[in-house]
This record gives sequence, structure tokens and C-alpha cells, in this order.
Amino acid sequence: MVFHPAILALLTSSILVTFMILYSTRHGIQILRSWDLKSGSEVQLNLERKTYLISSLLAYAFAFQLGSLFLFVYAADHLHTLFVGAMCAAGSLYVNSYGYPTLVLKVASFLLGGLWLIFNYVDNRAYDYPLIKKKYFLLLVISPFIVVEAVLQGNYFFLLRPDVITSCCGSLFSVSGASVASEVASLPSLPVKIVFYSWTALTLAAGFWFYLRNRGGYLFAGLSGLQFLVAVVSILSFVSLYFYELPTHHCPFCILQREYGYVGYPLYIALLGSTITGMGVGLLMPFRKTDTLREVIPVIQRRLTLVSVSLILVFTAIVTYRVIFSNLILEAP
Repeated sequence: MVFHPAILALLTSSILVTFMILYSTRHGIQILRSWDLKSGSEVQLNLERKTYLISSLLAYAFAFQLGSLFLFVYAADHLHTLFVGAMCAAGSLYVNSYGYPTLVLKVASFLLGGLWLIFNYVDNRAYDYPLIKKKYFLLLVISPFIVVEAVLQGNYFFLLRPDVITSCCGSLFSVSGASVASEVASLPSLPVKIVFYSWTALTLAAGFWFYLRNRGGYLFAGLSGLQFLVAVVSILSFVSLYFYELPTHHCPFCILQREYGYVGYPLYIALLGSTITGMGVGLLMPFRKTDTLREVIPVIQRRLTLVSVSLILVFTAIVTYRVIFSNLILEAP
């Protein structure tokens, strides 16, 4: 089973990314200890030369990491035909105890890796690398997630057994179940709709306010981060129902399949992209007064805000279109 092309790609990239992250982390520790741009010592010169290589290495590593999330879900979805009871990625991930923890860590790594790439991009815009210690400290925070994720993913794939009978998404996300997902799926649709559209409007308002007035960056970043959670709850509670046109099918994975036009991919890309760019605005707020970044950060923040707001609108438009034109009616007029 590990010879499936997608699995081989994931395992290979995971090993390479983990190696690059650990190598870069070792270099980052040296920077945190010894970096001093005013010094002309041999240690400082070596650190400066290596920094160019390490930054490029990490940019590729995190780019691979971002793509691996969707490749992992794609692989899990295509493996479901090998397991009795599985109808989509939901069942494949439930085959052993490593599937869903790996997915959660991949989502966390996706968000953290995206934030690091923003941080690195800003730091490279200044000649004196004023954020270099901060970005390598952030790397130290991210590294354990990458390593644990690689271990869990390896265990998940190597311990897959085709003779295992797993659960289908209908039972995993059933409103009568006892799991957290079932509890969320059982939430009444109308209150969740009100929260979703109210929170979206609030987040968009904060984004436009920051874009036009250059104020409220932390507020917009916080709302963007929580928007991710609100959107996930909404997908489980009511969004998925409109795509399947079934009042009992709450699966967040089936919308990734061909039968539904692979609509899940643009939906999740828009959600994750808006979260990263929105939170990136808040990440840069403490450094707006840095001398060599005074002119750089506000421009980048405005771009991030524009991208985040645009992606929120894309996500909301896809959801709203389906709610309006679906044959399913959840609330009677």
C-alpha cells in the first residue's frame, strides 16, 4: 500500500522536509545565540553566508509542507476503496489511530508554515534583517509540529491494513454519535448560519477598516483566526448538507470528490488562505516601527488584507450560491 504514488510522494517529501527543518533549526539556534550584525567576527560572517541558503531552504520546505496537506487528503480519499466500510477520506483516516491526528497536525503546520513564509518575506525586504531572530524563534516553535507530524504520518501509512473494517462518514459525522464532530454536526442550522454570516460580515468590516484607515490590525487578525473555526463548524453543521442535498450527510470530505465537482478544494484553499493572510497582518503589527521596515510593512499588510478579504468573499460566495440554489430546504419559511 505504501507504493501508491501519492503515499510515496508524501513519505519522501516528509523525510526531506523534516531533514531541512532540523538542519535549519540547528542553524537558527546558532543565530539566536550569536547573531550580531555589527560584529565582523568570523562566526558572524559564516552565519550571514549560511542565512541566504537557509532562508531559501526553508522557503522550499514550507512550500512543500503547504502542498502536502492537500496531497494527504487526496491520498486518503483515493485509498477509501481499499477498506470495507469507507466511502471517502473520513473512513480511510479512521482505519487506525494515526489518521486524524496527522490531519490535525498538517493543518496546524500549514497555518504556521504560511505565517513563517510571510515573516521571512518581510525580513528579506530589509538590508539588516531586523526580524531574523524572531523568525528563527518562530521556526523553533514550528519544528516540533513538523517532526511529530512526520512520525504520525509514517505510522499511519505503514500501519494501514486492508482487512480492517472501518466506519463510513455517515456514522463518523452522525448527529447521534458521541464524538466532538457529531456534537458539532448536531448543532441547529439556523443559529449557526446567523453566527457564520454575522462573523463573516464582522471580519470583512474589520478588514476593510484596516485597509482604508490602517487601524485595527490586531482585531482583523483575531477575527480572521476565529473565522477559520466558525467556518469549520459551519461546514459540519449546514454547508455540507446543501452540497449533498441530504439533511443527514455532514461529511466535510465528500465535497472533495468528483461527484461534487471537487468544490471542496477551492473551498478549503480559500478558507486556509484567508486565515493565513489575515493572521499575518497581526503577526507584523509589533514591527511596524522598525526603522528599516517602516515603509515596507504597511504596504505588505495592505496586500495581505486585500488577499484575505478576497478569499473570505470567495468562500462565502461558494457557500451562499449553494445555499440559495440547492434543492434542500433546511428551515421552513
